[in-house]
Formats: sequence, structure tokens, C-alpha cells
Amino acid sequence: MWNEFKKFAMRGSVIDLAVGVIIGGAFSKIVSSLVNDIVMPLLGLIIGRIDFTNLFIALDGKRYATIELAREAGAATVNIGVFLNNVVDFLTISFVIFVAVRQVNRLRRQEPEPQAAPTTKTCIYCQSAVSIKAIRCPHCTSELPHSDAELLPSSLD
Repeated sequence: MWNEFKKFAMRGSVIDLAVGVIIGGAFSKIVSSLVNDIVMPLLGLIIGRIDFTNLFIALDGKRYATIELAREAGAATVNIGVFLNNVVDFLTISFVIFVAVRQVNRLRRQEPEPQAAPTTKTCIYCQSAVSIKAIRCPHCTSELPHSDAELLPSSLD
């Protein structure tokens, strides 16, 4: 059982997944900081100096200056600002992942497979398909030319 687990854990896809999760966790912190410290303050400034972190509704009907004050008073809150921050967080991460996956797919895009060499040729006399190696047509029994230059219809003249 231990050997099976080692074999499973050392497969490339498991290690890739582990690295992806670790990088994703670190990336999430960067995106959260970008959203909370740059995007949302700029958006709040554009909309009218709204601080989204303190955009909430206290369910006890009273007004509080901050979420912390509402929590200290024991009021339940609907945290609209925190939700908006998380939505912007999600959209930012989704967009960056989309761009990254798109670029990886472009790099992975392989050249089309070269076409296989033809296995048949057309008899210049009866227009039947014959093996590329044939020297005589099995349909009309005509002797076939051996080189590509001889296969041209103009060589009939």
C-alpha cells in the first residue's frame, strides 16, 4: 500500500496540482490586496467616497459607524461591502486565470500533423486508383510511369 501511495504521490499531475494550490493561495493574497487596497478605494472614490468595507446593514435597525461597532453591540449585519469586495476578488482571479490558461493553450497548440505520404495514385489511362507501387494498372493493364514527372497528363503527347 505504501508503494502504491508513493507511486500516486510522485506522479506528475499530483505534484503539479500541489504546486498549483500553493501558488493559488499566494496569488489569492495578492489579488485580495489589489482589490481591497487599490480597486475598491478607487471605485469608492469614483462613486462618491464610499468605503465599501463599512457598507453594511445592521439588522437591529440602528445605525453604526463601522461593522466592528455593530458587532460589539451584538447586532447582526448584512455585509454588502465585504460581499462586493469578494465578488471583485473572484472576478479578478477568474480573469487572470482565464488569461493564463489562454496563453498556456496558445503555447501548447501544436503544429498540424504532417500529411501521410499517399498510398495510391491515379492511372493516367483509365483514371482508376491504383497502389503507389504499381507498375501496371490492374483495371486497364496499362503500363504505368515510374516517376512523378511521368504521371503528368502532358507526358501523354
